[in-house]
Amino acid sequence: MAVKTMPAQAQPHHHHARPGRSAARRAMPRLKTVLIAATAYVVAFLFLFPYVVMLLTSLRSQESLRDVTFWPEEWVWSNLTDFWGSGLAGNLWVTIKVAAGSTLLVLLVALPAAYYSARHNFRGRTAFLILVLITQMFQPTAMVVGIYREFFQFGLVDSIWALILVNGGFNLAFAVWILNAYFSSIPRELEEAAFIDGNGRFGALFRITLPLAMPGVITALIFTFIAAWNEFVVALTLTTTTENQPLPVALNSFIGQYQVDWQNLFAGSVIATIPVIILFALIERKVVGGLTAGSIK
Repeated sequence: MAVKTMPAQAQPHHHHARPGRSAARRAMPRLKTVLIAATAYVVAFLFLFPYVVMLLTSLRSQESLRDVTFWPEEWVWSNLTDFWGSGLAGNLWVTIKVAAGSTLLVLLVALPAAYYSARHNFRGRTAFLILVLITQMFQPTAMVVGIYREFFQFGLVDSIWALILVNGGFNLAFAVWILNAYFSSIPRELEEAAFIDGNGRFGALFRITLPLAMPGVITALIFTFIAAWNEFVVALTLTTTTENQPLPVALNSFIGQYQVDWQNLFAGSVIATIPVIILFALIERKVVGGLTAGSIK
């Protein structure tokens, strides 16, 4: 008589995770978040601390400049209000005109150049883009003598137009490169659909492509504006009279051979910084989006 043997039912094995290891795994993301936040705060402090010192120094009196205290013992707000009566308000207006004019010039030239190079595979396109990138390797200080001689021959020395042309030329290549990357990331099918709806090339550009590329446009414009606002070497070389000097050059007059007028120097620096901070704070999200242009298609 045969005897049937049934296989023994396998007993499930329960693997018990070590409680210490699970807790460590759960704590890792929190530790990573804390480290990233701490690093961000340290970097932000290192960037903001010089501006805090600049603001506090601008509010000190002449007698308290050498005090070891961090906060001023006496807050002299008249240092900021005296700026408008020192004649520097005219230099601030010159800076605004130069920065705005340079930004407008870059916009008018960079938009068609970047759009055409992004939408057309013409002969020499790669060489053109490489040449645009190579121009960023030259420093303005290396070309300042040649720039001065050129504008001197045209009679444009000590004029706002010279500063607008120079700042526009220095920032044009960067604007073309940024806008080319952004235009290339926009699908051509959107423009083709606009053509079917009866729009021409300019209609598709201004109604479809340009609104989508607005983060890149704003990025190019804000960097051009800031570069023209802070430019010093070329402006110092091309301007000879005080009334035509931008504010960064005019502030240099507070630095003498034997002493420095720290109150007016820092007060003017604070006032020169405020418009850029406000402008960047208003469009910060657009700038971040424009800097990532072309990374995702």
